[in-house]
Amino acid sequence: APMSRAFSTGHYPLGTDLRMAVVADADDVARLLSDLGYPCEIDEAIERIAVIAHNDRQALVVARRDGAVVGLIALDFMYYLPLGTTTCRVTALVVTPTAQGLGIGRALLKEAERRARVGGAARIELTSGAQRTEAHAFYRACGYKDSSVRFVKLLGA
Repeated sequence: APMSRAFSTGHYPLGTDLRMAVVADADDVARLLSDLGYPCEIDEAIERIAVIAHNDRQALVVARRDGAVVGLIALDFMYYLPLGTTTCRVTALVVTPTAQGLGIGRALLKEAERRARVGGAARIELTSGAQRTEAHAFYRACGYKDSSVRFVKLLGA
């Protein structure tokens, strides 16, 4: 029936669902951020999830496979002065190593792009560490183009 198709999650890999992160996901979020190379304690993850939940310019979506959280994507909607439009920035994307290659990262990016459009963003962007060559190949395969060189300066105390 067409109605059931409207509610099906056709573009997600089998057994996978996506939803907004909640505080109860803190242990999984901490683990995934650590997988990404950003060590994070559970209490820190609780605080970060709460900050995002209370900010309508931010979103944190988790991917679950057979009930277990296996990935996340974080979004930041920002006004971009040079174009006079909203840009959606992916600030984190990670899939747990054992669940990689199943299409979960691609499903998370697709969901980010859908949310970006709904949120009125004219474009979506992300940065990826210079050493992450596999990630770069993945982003290119998903239709992302190499853009700018990023410069960072840490602000000490």
